[in-house]
Amino acid sequence: MAGDTFTVAGREFRSRLLVGTGKYRDLTETGEAIEASGAEIVTVAIRRSNIGQSPDEPNLLDVVPPSRYTILPNTAGCYTAQDAVRTCRLARELLDGHNLVKLEVLGDERTLYPDVTATIEAARELVADGFDVMVYTSDDPIIAERLEEIGCVAIMPLAAPIGSGLGVQNPYNLLTIIENAGVPVLVDAGVGTASDAAIAMELGCDGVLLNTAIAGAKEPVRMARAMRLAVESGREAYLAGRIPRKRFASASSPLEGTFF
Repeated sequence: MAGDTFTVAGREFRSRLLVGTGKYRDLTETGEAIEASGAEIVTVAIRRSNIGQSPDEPNLLDVVPPSRYTILPNTAGCYTAQDAVRTCRLARELLDGHNLVKLEVLGDERTLYPDVTATIEAARELVADGFDVMVYTSDDPIIAERLEEIGCVAIMPLAAPIGSGLGVQNPYNLLTIIENAGVPVLVDAGVGTASDAAIAMELGCDGVLLNTAIAGAKEPVRMARAMRLAVESGREAYLAGRIPRKRFASASSPLEGTFF
């Protein structure tokens, strides 16, 4: 949609779909799916992906080049604030001073639910160290406000647990976060199919970040295209303004002005 962009940390983007790079069969499929998604921001798990740490192994950046995409290093797999901060600093070193990061500090291995206390601790340290922090968090509006007050450049609440594919389970919490936020709000986690992405955008989210829904699909490249269209259509519907919900019917062709 021409002219409909969003800005994070002073950088303007046309695509409101952000995608990950994990769980694909190989790097070829990774590159093809990301291209089909139309995403401009691609998130990379530093602890699980080779972006130069192992010179003798395939490098993810060969199929997701920083010259074409904005790389968003993330701290997936970190369970303490200290590990998350250390991972972000490693990413900055590997990416020549790159400061835009996605912070996530997990609370336990079964649910992958965020540890919000550790997340706040890590966010404070990273912001003080000059990082632009996009932060994965719970759907708690109060925590979202605190993270924005710390200086995070985007709030990324879950719609449902990571990788669950349950879709948007918390629309009213998300609406409250969106209404209160002065920075972009992007749904991160829980999207399972295109309709989930569209619902998130219809609520007024600035974007959607997802990985498993594409990488785990039977045809990842086709699902990537579907997600691209869903985010675009959901955004258009939000901007258009839906009709109010009513308990009873309302004729689409009123009787007034008829010829009989």
